[in-house]
Amino acid sequence: MIGARLGHFYDKPLEPLARKVNFDPNIITVTGFAVTVFGAFVISMYLFLGGLVIAVGSLLDMFDGVVARVQGKESRFGAFLDSVLDRYADALIFIGVAWYLGAHGDHTGALLSLGTWLGAFVISYTRARAEGLGIECTTGIMERPERIVFLVFGALTGWIVQMLWIMLILTHVTALQRVYHVWRSMKSAE
Repeated sequence: MIGARLGHFYDKPLEPLARKVNFDPNIITVTGFAVTVFGAFVISMYLFLGGLVIAVGSLLDMFDGVVARVQGKESRFGAFLDSVLDRYADALIFIGVAWYLGAHGDHTGALLSLGTWLGAFVISYTRARAEGLGIECTTGIMERPERIVFLVFGALTGWIVQMLWIMLILTHVTALQRVYHVWRSMKSAE
């Protein structure tokens, strides 16, 4: 939803900086992933600090696309690499949050984190499977940018369990929205 509405909103303001970057966008992708993995490890012990590190990793994850577009270095492999690393990052973040909550005796919160991870996985799978069938599928209210914003907000404010409840519900609603979208697209094509 954020990605669909804002799209390349940050390209113009970040263009001067993106032009100065002398790294391949895939290096930025991998660096952002490494920062996020470190953040997932940190969040398993220190919620606030982990949220900050994950926010930095997410900014790098956004910036790689800006650099690729501004410098004309967009590639199918870059998009593929970014998607794969995002799935790993999501898994590690939600495992880290579950670990933190479980270690603090909040087993319901730990299960919410794992349930949200499952929803995130299904959202990604529905898009990949739909696109494999030739149907564009970017509908939904809780895509990755929204999950990261909610998660970082929850980590920084201490309202992580409340944010997990919202994310759990909305990730699965999004998955269902995508299933419905694909069904409707196939039905109208018949």
